[in-house]
Amino acid sequence: MIAPFTRIALAVAAFGGIAAFGLWAAPAVAQSGPLRIEITEGVIEPLPFAAPTFVAENAAAADAAQDITRVIAADLRGTGLFREIPSTAHISTITNFSSPVQFNDWQAINAQALITGSVEQSANGQLIVRFRLFDVFSQQPLGEGLQFVGSPDSWRRMAHNVADQVYERLTGETGYFDTRVAFISESGPKNARLKRLAIMDYDGANVQYLTDSRALVLAPRFSPDGSRLLYTSYESGEPRVYLMDVATVSRRPLETFVAGNMTFAPRWSPDGGRVVFSEEQGGNTDIFMLDLGSGLRTQLTQAPSIETAPSFSPDGTQVVFESDRSGTQQIYVMSANGGDARRISSGTGRYGTPVWSPRGDLIAFTNQNEGRFHIGVMRTDGSEERLLTASFLDEGPSWAPNGRVIMFTRETAGADGAPALYSVDISGRNLQRVATPGMASDPSWSPLQN
Repeated sequence: MIAPFTRIALAVAAFGGIAAFGLWAAPAVAQSGPLRIEITEGVIEPLPFAAPTFVAENAAAADAAQDITRVIAADLRGTGLFREIPSTAHISTITNFSSPVQFNDWQAINAQALITGSVEQSANGQLIVRFRLFDVFSQQPLGEGLQFVGSPDSWRRMAHNVADQVYERLTGETGYFDTRVAFISESGPKNARLKRLAIMDYDGANVQYLTDSRALVLAPRFSPDGSRLLYTSYESGEPRVYLMDVATVSRRPLETFVAGNMTFAPRWSPDGGRVVFSEEQGGNTDIFMLDLGSGLRTQLTQAPSIETAPSFSPDGTQVVFESDRSGTQQIYVMSANGGDARRISSGTGRYGTPVWSPRGDLIAFTNQNEGRFHIGVMRTDGSEERLLTASFLDEGPSWAPNGRVIMFTRETAGADGAPALYSVDISGRNLQRVATPGMASDPSWSPLQN
């Protein structure tokens, strides 16, 4: 059984997770002109920060203190917005979490932000993590200090929570480090690929396999609360949408099987109460919606063309999808109740796999043009299209919960071509490969957990 993936607001005893409490406050110093990164579409000079190893308050916490500091720094570096000043350049050392900060020493090495912290293992075995964030040049704290409490095996989650707090205070945007990614883990040769449904931390740690490789599985999709997954499986011999509870790994078909029909490409509504998906009947593919509470099923498109890859808008009132009704694969938007649709893609090439940003401002998509594949974004009316990547095969974008970063599948060419997960920010900067234990495809980013 897989333990529920819980966030700091949930009870430790019930979920084995992390609790955050405002048990102490940073010194009451007036703050002026807070340090802040303004995220724009242009090139950003990474903000230099220092993260000296957190103080181990007792010997039992020594390893955790080093590991937590390492993960926090890696989270921030990975955004492309921050540059870590290596410990070899540090003049000061932090040996007592409560001691005053020697700001002159950090100014001398041009650190603009300073993260300090401590880790303690209590008598009852709990791990206690405290941190503070400072604007070095104004010599002011940025927000209050926080304390996180959890079991020793939750140290990585606590590190991600610290990094989320730092990211939010320095950018004004919600962080995305305390998340998971569902994906398809692949193995074997290209002409006989085995696929398993898997889940991991956003940075590739803590991989867990949810299915075996006896049946082909595709396209996992996290529910809005992160507790369930939709995915497509061929275990019945034909593609069919399944619903899985992540905690128990129990699963069931989304709908009663209808011989000859194929269901695939599912997506959740923002409230988690409905699912849109594609169904092929008699050679024609349309989009349907299923109300999970009542079981009511509604056909949203009725056209002789292929309609697939639906995705809800964040307010649940509209659905974006791909269709070849115009003769080529393009992107359309319609009411969540169905009816007339308007085409929003207007560039060259073919468009597919549209996904609405959680912020509601952009739609990510896959574009194929002149033998190259791209991940791109456009406004919801189709304007301001930007292609963010280009390669032999890029496809299947998935949004980070803050709407600032996109994860997708990139596959290399040739008989030995293999899929891997990559991420890129919405300006096209900071393209990087996501760590996975082997070949991987079809990422789905979870929400920040409760």
